[in-house]
Amino acid sequence: DVELHRPYIDDVHIKCPKCGKKMSRVKEVIDCWFDSGAMPYAQHHYPFENKELFEEQFPASFICEAVDQTRGWFYSLLAESTLLFGKSCFDNCLVLGHVQDEHGQKMSKSKGNAIEPMDALNKYGADSIRWFFYTNSAPWLPKRFSEKSVLEGQSKFLGTLHNAYAFFVLYANIDNFDPNVHKLDNKSLNKMDKWLLSKLNLTIKKVTEYLETYKITESTQMIFKFVDELSNWYIRRNRERFWASGMEQDKINAYATLYTTLVEFSKLIAPYVPFISEEIYINLVLSVDKNAKESVHLCEYPVADTKLIDEKLEEEMEMAIKLVELGRSARNEAKIKNRQPLSKMLAKSTINLDDYYVDIIASELNIKNVEFSDDLSEYTSYVFKPQLKTVGPKYGKLLNDIKNYLLNMDTSKAYSELKQNSVLKFEVNNNTIELKEEDLIIEASKKEGFITAIDGQVTVVMDIALTEELIEEGYVREVISKIQTMRKESNFDVMDRVTVYIYGNKKVEDIILKHKQLLLKDIMSKEIIVGSEDKAAISKNWEINDENVSIAIK
Repeated sequence: DVELHRPYIDDVHIKCPKCGKKMSRVKEVIDCWFDSGAMPYAQHHYPFENKELFEEQFPASFICEAVDQTRGWFYSLLAESTLLFGKSCFDNCLVLGHVQDEHGQKMSKSKGNAIEPMDALNKYGADSIRWFFYTNSAPWLPKRFSEKSVLEGQSKFLGTLHNAYAFFVLYANIDNFDPNVHKLDNKSLNKMDKWLLSKLNLTIKKVTEYLETYKITESTQMIFKFVDELSNWYIRRNRERFWASGMEQDKINAYATLYTTLVEFSKLIAPYVPFISEEIYINLVLSVDKNAKESVHLCEYPVADTKLIDEKLEEEMEMAIKLVELGRSARNEAKIKNRQPLSKMLAKSTINLDDYYVDIIASELNIKNVEFSDDLSEYTSYVFKPQLKTVGPKYGKLLNDIKNYLLNMDTSKAYSELKQNSVLKFEVNNNTIELKEEDLIIEASKKEGFITAIDGQVTVVMDIALTEELIEEGYVREVISKIQTMRKESNFDVMDRVTVYIYGNKKVEDIILKHKQLLLKDIMSKEIIVGSEDKAAISKNWEINDENVSIAIK
């Protein structure tokens, strides 16, 4: 009864290429998308058989294809299912945007901007390409493919993750760490270990929630942040625990915490970057447990252990990290390297931190003393003036009253409010005034010998006055850095002990002699010889704080 569209002439006959007999086209031809739309039923030969299996799988949780399938597969699935069952055959439809070139143009061979998929995979690696697509934008938006973006993800995410994994493997092999013998003991862990496990389980929880609601890009932001904190905070802060001699409990805890984290994390990221996750799993798990699943992709997806999530601990650590970042910002502004020790840092925080965090902050910023205070206004003061071209048109006759209010208010408190809320609110003559940063001219004056950095209600003030003792220690820290660089350039093993020669500059020689024990502690040296050289040693000339000196190691 239906007039079907046939894009051909009825009386055309085609000869069979094998036997030469004439063949006629079948007249009853339906749109080819009908077959695709029938997929949910045709795959099970329903309704003739597999009724229970079909009903168990119908409707599907989700379907996924590119936006060009809107009038094709998406429509045919929906239309046929609606005709037959009065409902959709899928609960969710994830529509993918097309891949474009870096300028937002459609890729085509005629334009010369098309990229062969296999060429890109061979050049950058499958994990890098996958990670780019997950992080570039939401799935339904077009993707601007560029080498720069792929390489950025390759370096910042995959490279950082691989470095964290390689760090564990290096020292675990040195110490013959066996995860079957040294189990994770939550009761004996320190705050840093508990913090990492809390972050891991929170990340698992959040990523799972995002995936269940198809928020792919948001999930990768959680994963990326975790890798950054794992490498640039946990591992960097705990390196000395892995360097300790013997296998005391604290060192075992560090190994067990990092091992557990890497294994669980490899399961979490397996759908995103299947190859590096498989490498980590096979090397860390299958190599020591022959009864383990033979692939990370055969493991159960990790489930967050909410008992290990400690929000208070995470808030405290986050505040410590923020204070460290502000301290580094202040050092950069003062153009003082982190290797140069400073005497004191004053901090204003919204969270009370105990001595554990104070020690971390002092160590990270190379500060002798860290003190907390609720009032640091004596170190930095501000002058607020209205920006006439924006405030004038908005508030007209109130302009002079606003000027007077700004001159007489608590400027430190106002500055914190502005940074935290992006707006400064106050009352003038029973009128509510709201000024944004672009409505204000803010001038800051700083106390001589101090540098201030502010982020909302958190403030850091660094005492940048240098005593002779601090300057000398700065020289020692610079020498340590140069020796470590030479060890790396010479391809020495991390456990190799070296003899160090320092010569060619009397001032530097005298400082090193005075602080010899500090130097020995940090460079894994058997002996430091000052004032003479060894022709067999690897030598290099350095400029340290405007002083030329020669350093040799063997």
